[in-house]
Amino acid sequence: MPKQHSGFPHSLSELESSALTDAPTISEGSGATELTISPCVDPSIPLSARQWGDFSIQPIAPPLRQALLDWYASSGRDLPWRRTQDPYAIWVSEIMLQQTQVKTVIPYYERWLEQFSTIAILAAANQQQVLKAWQGLGYYARARNLHQAAQLIIQDYQGQFPSDLESVLKLPGIGQTTAGGILSAAFNQPVPILDGNVKRVLARLLALDVPPNKAIKPLWQVSTDLLDPHHPRDFNQALMDLGATLCTPKNPACLLCPWNSHCQAFHLNMQNELPLSESRAPLPRKSIGVAVIWNEQGQILIDRRRQDGLLGGLWEFPGGKLEPGETIAACIKREILEELGIEIEVGEHLVTIDHTYSHFHVTLNVHHCRHLSGKPQAIECDEIRWVTLDELDQFPFPKANMQIIEALLIARRC
Repeated sequence: MPKQHSGFPHSLSELESSALTDAPTISEGSGATELTISPCVDPSIPLSARQWGDFSIQPIAPPLRQALLDWYASSGRDLPWRRTQDPYAIWVSEIMLQQTQVKTVIPYYERWLEQFSTIAILAAANQQQVLKAWQGLGYYARARNLHQAAQLIIQDYQGQFPSDLESVLKLPGIGQTTAGGILSAAFNQPVPILDGNVKRVLARLLALDVPPNKAIKPLWQVSTDLLDPHHPRDFNQALMDLGATLCTPKNPACLLCPWNSHCQAFHLNMQNELPLSESRAPLPRKSIGVAVIWNEQGQILIDRRRQDGLLGGLWEFPGGKLEPGETIAACIKREILEELGIEIEVGEHLVTIDHTYSHFHVTLNVHHCRHLSGKPQAIECDEIRWVTLDELDQFPFPKANMQIIEALLIARRC
């Protein structure tokens, strides 16, 4: 068992000076909120002793590191990207893990490396192949950035993934946390991370009294000060595992946590209240009319979305947003004329699909339609094609559109 320690310093004299002294107050609207933490359970310590400018994690960093590494040695997860030090494979895993759970990522990761086994093969692929391989994983800008970055690596780094932070940060789709994850895992470099799991762990460790996103600069400093300079690969992986398996968003397993003797949220019995969350406005809902347009040859019209914007480069069934007071049929006819320059007849309803993106909900009202006149033009998209139902699986579609394809296949069987 790791040696238990008494926790944070209990007097101001025990606090070391810290590089956090330049952390500014954070303005919110017309006022300003001063960042404070609760590094001591003792409420008699004055507020000034608990402000970021006077706080340092460094006095207890060594026992925290050792306790976490001991726990990781016995309880760390066996994940496929941890069985390699190939920077390309690790890079792919880090990008896929952005906003996506491990259990979802694993099969995509394994299929990706079978199809694009090297940076050179990925760089030489066309974007449609890349997006098709990513289909269903969401946040498709990640796939486009991976593809573009692979081409830059071939062009600027002789096909070798760069090993210095400055170069890595220049690659599309890679920010500070992703760079830290790659460089520590692939090259054992002491580069810190601050993903969602780590923010939650540190917010509880410190009993942070503001939402983590209001304290990004000081949290980066704490992550930097905690990082084990001799074992950065294992430390960063352990920190992520701690957040993913024990220090979970709800009902954290505090009694099993290697940091519970130091954790201020645990000592204050606030682990279920922290981290604090930011108030969010309800997500707006958009109602969309969608056309499955058939021609006389039994083909369906699909279009490829423009590269810039949501779902760039993916194929879809055409349609658009319902205007106030407009019927679904009128919306579909108007949108198809505006976007494709053709006249259609709106037929029977096929399916209604509800889907949620990061910033809004959509309801897709899908109807069979018949092409009447006009040659389709790519007015609001990059490309259009007439395809058979059986050919649809050759193209990368967003998840909601994949449900339309499924409905079409079910309708054909009936």
